[in-house]
Amino acid sequence: MNVQTDWAQSAWNQVIGKVSHTSARIGPAFPHASVNGTYALEPAHWWTAGFWPGLLWLLYRDTKDEALRNIAEACEEKLDQVIADYYRLDHDIGFMWTLTGVARYKLLGNEDSKRRALLAANLLAARFNIQGKYIRAWNPWKPGENNAGWAIIDCMMNLPLLHWASEATGDPRFKHIAVAHADTVLEHFIRPDGSAYHIVIFDPLTGEKVGVNGGQGYSAESAWSRGTAWALYGMALSYRHTGDERYLQAAKRAAHFFLANLPEDHVPHWDFRLPAEVPKHRDSSAGACAACGLLLLAKQVDVVESELYRQAGERILRSLYERYGTFDKEDEEGLILHGTSHYPEGRNIDVPLIYGDYYFVEGLSQLLGHGELFW
Repeated sequence: MNVQTDWAQSAWNQVIGKVSHTSARIGPAFPHASVNGTYALEPAHWWTAGFWPGLLWLLYRDTKDEALRNIAEACEEKLDQVIADYYRLDHDIGFMWTLTGVARYKLLGNEDSKRRALLAANLLAARFNIQGKYIRAWNPWKPGENNAGWAIIDCMMNLPLLHWASEATGDPRFKHIAVAHADTVLEHFIRPDGSAYHIVIFDPLTGEKVGVNGGQGYSAESAWSRGTAWALYGMALSYRHTGDERYLQAAKRAAHFFLANLPEDHVPHWDFRLPAEVPKHRDSSAGACAACGLLLLAKQVDVVESELYRQAGERILRSLYERYGTFDKEDEEGLILHGTSHYPEGRNIDVPLIYGDYYFVEGLSQLLGHGELFW
């Protein structure tokens, strides 16, 4: 510990205290967004189901608190039914089982967790469209809808499950798919300035790109900040797993765009390209995710660049702690305020979000050197 990270240890200790309290109420469930100070719980098939148990595993690794371990294991077991039901599975399989099965296997060597994570990896790989070289994002949201050609930037964070599966089995097929999808993202998602499209649409039969969609950003050509964070961290992780220099350069491009567009408190607005009349809500979850990516980048570049990225990641996390933290708010279960989930649909605006909490805790864990990434 040094004076530069004393604040991070203080933040970590407060996280432990708060989560030890809130976990008694939340238990083995799946929180998503805070509503009037209490985390609303979603069904196990919802895409955010891995973040709460993942957060608990981060804390358990440091504290060895068996109560947190028991909740995380119970969450993982509840996800078995999601696999059995099948129809609710989409590309976010990676978010869900990397932070449950892979995390538990890495920490405890549990064979059931390994089996679950490998099954999940197979199901994720099965969503790969060989013509377009992309992993399909969602299933139809309503009868008659056809989104078989849709891929999204978020999926960069699901690819580590495939890389892990290749490492765990010695079978390169999973890695081939992860690389092919990342290459498609390089070609079609990340713009020259480092910003990213949220949704790219392909013809699912021919693989030809046919359009883009704004998704959770303001418009198709805007710059959704969490999308930039997914690109930054996802490409840094792809470089970690492959050593492909193209991914490192893409991660750096996204990082520089992200940092160049931050406001004075180092926490991004929900979109970096907004008309003057549109509310500029913050998205603390985008900041937390990007901070984790920046800290990983710092470990992947030379010493001169390294300090640039490390300091930038730390600045974001420290601002989240000091300006957005809820540690003096007993009536709020979330850890960091002012997340924006989906502004275009008016959902979960200016509230704590479980994935923001997760990445905030992961970032602190990285700063404090607690162990390897689950990704």
